[in-house]
Amino acid sequence: MRRRLTILGLAVASSAGLALLAPAATAAPAPLPGTVSSGKMKLTVRAAPTVASAAVGLLRNGAKLALVCSVAGPRTKGKVRTTDRWDRLAGGGHVSDAYVSRRKAPPSCPTPVVTPTPSPTVPLSPTPTPVIVPPTGAVAVGTWVAPVPGKGTSGFRTVSRPTHDGIDIMAARETPIRATAAGTVITVVCNTSGPSCDVDGSPGIKGCGWYVEIHHAGDITTRYCHMIRRPDVTVGQQVTAGQTIGSVGTSGNSSGPHLHFEVHFGRPATRLNAIDPVPFMRTAGAPVA
Repeated sequence: MRRRLTILGLAVASSAGLALLAPAATAAPAPLPGTVSSGKMKLTVRAAPTVASAAVGLLRNGAKLALVCSVAGPRTKGKVRTTDRWDRLAGGGHVSDAYVSRRKAPPSCPTPVVTPTPSPTVPLSPTPTPVIVPPTGAVAVGTWVAPVPGKGTSGFRTVSRPTHDGIDIMAARETPIRATAAGTVITVVCNTSGPSCDVDGSPGIKGCGWYVEIHHAGDITTRYCHMIRRPDVTVGQQVTAGQTIGSVGTSGNSSGPHLHFEVHFGRPATRLNAIDPVPFMRTAGAPVA
């Protein structure tokens, strides 16, 4: 069940200091007001200023926000603007400023000052290795498989393709496409501006061609696009990890046979809840790059 984030007011307390040499505490500036502008979709609140971090809440269009400050993150094209700024909320969490209507931009968040306590036996690492954390509730490692053999060739929301919400994995025509984990088929659709999904597409055609969506434990949704023909599964069908759900093709917006693969935290799958499949699948034990 999705958790909703309650935006709390920021309480600022003050007290008299007894240390004569300590400077007086400076009250934190009041949060700035803002409003969610996400259209028909809900805005995902994330634990960190990146689409790959865990989702900690959902906000409806028109919801009021208390903006504390902003930090740099992945560049996002939203309903209001295209920007790399992510707003920190008074109640915790971050949202992309691309979907926030406001009169004044929040100030940049201060760089945290960390004073480490040295250990006599274990030296501190000067550059900690970033840890990629899959969304809360993700299926345990060992229960996921790669959808097709091969490695990704076109990445998630790159500079040249900022609206590319998944990765492309090159594979020969008719290569079996496998469900990456057990789940329920929720979508089987032909999506094309062309005459049919049963013929090869082209870069000039819009749409994902024949595609399937599967909803997994942990509220994870996976999407598989550009299949060569109607998929082998139907809506409502239960599938197992590694089960064939269709075959690689090039229907819809495609320049050649490949699988376009997406991972989303939530349902329905939207741009707002898409996450980078590469770190997620690596953490799940089924690398695709």
